[in-house]
Amino acid sequence: MSQPALSQAVAQLEERLGEVLFDRTKRPLELTSCGQLFYDRCRKLCDEYQAIEDEVRQLRHGKIVGRVRVASIYSVGLLQMQAYVQRFEQLYPDVKVQLEYLHPDDVYAQVRRDNADLGIVSFPRTRADLECHDWLQQEMGVVVPPSSPLARRQSVELKDLRDLPFVSFTPDLTIRDEIDRVFLEADIEVRHVHQFDNIENIKRAVEIGAGVSILPLDSVRREVEFGLLIAIPFAKTQLTRPLGIIRKRGRPPTAAVSKFRDLLLDARSPEVKTPDRALAAAVT
Repeated sequence: MSQPALSQAVAQLEERLGEVLFDRTKRPLELTSCGQLFYDRCRKLCDEYQAIEDEVRQLRHGKIVGRVRVASIYSVGLLQMQAYVQRFEQLYPDVKVQLEYLHPDDVYAQVRRDNADLGIVSFPRTRADLECHDWLQQEMGVVVPPSSPLARRQSVELKDLRDLPFVSFTPDLTIRDEIDRVFLEADIEVRHVHQFDNIENIKRAVEIGAGVSILPLDSVRREVEFGLLIAIPFAKTQLTRPLGIIRKRGRPPTAAVSKFRDLLLDARSPEVKTPDRALAAAVT
């Protein structure tokens, strides 16, 4: 819709309801309490209608149809998740997967608000209103630029990072707490030079030589293949990042949502170590 048409539609809706739906004194615009209520209830109606329509089509044609809305944390990795999405859409061409990358707190919020059918998070937390399925355990290691003195090492120990410039996650993320805990227990101090809330920015900072970092090794596969980064496993320390799939309790999943969740969960068998192998295992 054009901006004038959209503004007119909102004005007509507010006139009919007799309530202001947007707080126009704020930038960006925010919903009023009445606007939020109207949005949430209408969203549920639209979702319910979509579910009914999908079930009718499935009953008539025997196909898995509809959509799957997935909210994922940034640091799961764009390439890894996109591989799953592409394969799922090959298996179920009548289903559209909507994938959105968000801050962890926003992933939980989107699932709670029914704005996402599934959430992909690290260090997942089960809550009364959410159910959680363990998904993958990602091995973490040290990531350095090719020019680093550590670049030729086959493995590293935590002590090798002492006093090095370190590109870290922001303190509000659980993965940062886990890495800090490991450093503290080993009595190792590093120099935090940059902090980001997503892996992509951390990788770019390491690429230009700003410092080293600790990341899930799967997340740097492409950069390693192109020689942009060097990924080194730990010699002694066992450091992994658990990934989980969250869903709102009390809301039966559609057939499409169940199939997508099953595709992901089928990839968590013990012999699966990487997203590539996981995807192969899920579709064979």
